[in-house]
Amino acid sequence: MELEQLRYFLLVAEEENFTRAAEKVHVTQPAISRSIARLEEELGQPVFERQSRKVTLTDAGKLLQSRARQIITLLEDTKEEICDDGQTGRIRIAAIPTIAPYFLPQLLRNFREQFSLASVIVLEDTTEQLLKATSDGAVDLAILALPLDVKYLEIEALFEEELLLVLPKEHPLCQKQEIYLSDIEPLPFVMLNEAHCLSDNIRSFCQQKSFLPVSIEKTNQLTTVQELVSLNHGVSLVPAMARKLDTSDQRIYRSFAGTRPTREIVMVSNPYRFQSKLLKSFKTHLINYVSTFNKS
Repeated sequence: MELEQLRYFLLVAEEENFTRAAEKVHVTQPAISRSIARLEEELGQPVFERQSRKVTLTDAGKLLQSRARQIITLLEDTKEEICDDGQTGRIRIAAIPTIAPYFLPQLLRNFREQFSLASVIVLEDTTEQLLKATSDGAVDLAILALPLDVKYLEIEALFEEELLLVLPKEHPLCQKQEIYLSDIEPLPFVMLNEAHCLSDNIRSFCQQKSFLPVSIEKTNQLTTVQELVSLNHGVSLVPAMARKLDTSDQRIYRSFAGTRPTREIVMVSNPYRFQSKLLKSFKTHLINYVSTFNKS
């Protein structure tokens, strides 16, 4: 049983398709198939059930997947520990779409100035996918928003962020000196779809105030939410960090009077993986950057 076989096996299991797995590592599909066939011959039983459009793991395959992940993780961590000099190497940083474009760019630029020899790989995805990637070791550190349903991962608070009401510039509420949550109760909302935790934050806050926002449109991009508000499709709640980068004069941002909706931003890592000196330096850099970011 070779390491390359195990890597190919894990990739096929993740993609549930031989062709997509082959494309991901830039090899031919027959090469992947031959590797898996040799693996199954050595084990004396199939690890995949072949279907017309996808493959699924057999019971033997599920056991092998668990052990193969442990083997690959152990080898990767061993190599990183041996080569760990605190200046070179690779770290994999992730964030959800409502954080990544607003928070990461300057953070990464500042970090590169101090650690120019390091390689930083960035991944942007939904909370569910990033928690899985962090658990599996595909991500070293993820920047997410609470609440999180996790086990065996370390969660460290970073900061609390206000969610601002965004309105089209001609909206009647723009003329009010103080806006209360009750003012927006009857208004249509533009929101991100259910895969994004920001929508959960908004619904949870509104539910605490005894109403649920009526969502008339849903999208995958926060910038699209902002543009639809400009076009008078509805109102929305947007993280303060997104407002900082918004240069449009077609939208007005307001804080609520009284209790203001917020979200808690945290960093998540896997304490059971090797923590390199470079990763520890990034964590320190991240914490220091937060104080600067919140003042800007």
